[in-house]
Amino acid sequence: MQALHSLILQVLPKGKLWFYDGKNSENKTVSNPTIGYGLHTIKYANGTTREFFQIGLSPNKTGMSVYVLGIKDKKYLAQAYGKKIGKASVTGYCIRFKTLKDINIDILEAAMRYGVEASLHD
Repeated sequence: MQALHSLILQVLPKGKLWFYDGKNSENKTVSNPTIGYGLHTIKYANGTTREFFQIGLSPNKTGMSVYVLGIKDKKYLAQAYGKKIGKASVTGYCIRFKTLKDINIDILEAAMRYGVEASLHD
């Protein structure tokens, strides 16, 4: 966790820190707790917006999830980094893995940097 935290701070050194406990407005657990970094504005189809983190880090039962928000093409992350990253599951915005030794940390960093850069050009 500490190594990932340090890596994300290298990618977003002045990024806002978010702490999400995984509970909804009724205090019901809906997801794992997440530490978020940076600031990304999510634009919904109805024209409303919501501020959220750009990169998220969440431990779970099977390892870690790193969320990379801000990439419009939901196939890009998996296509560009999925085969190179190592033993990980890569979806439209999430990279899941058991331990750091299972993945190529340089590829993870590149994916995060791409997501941050892509969100600047929304």
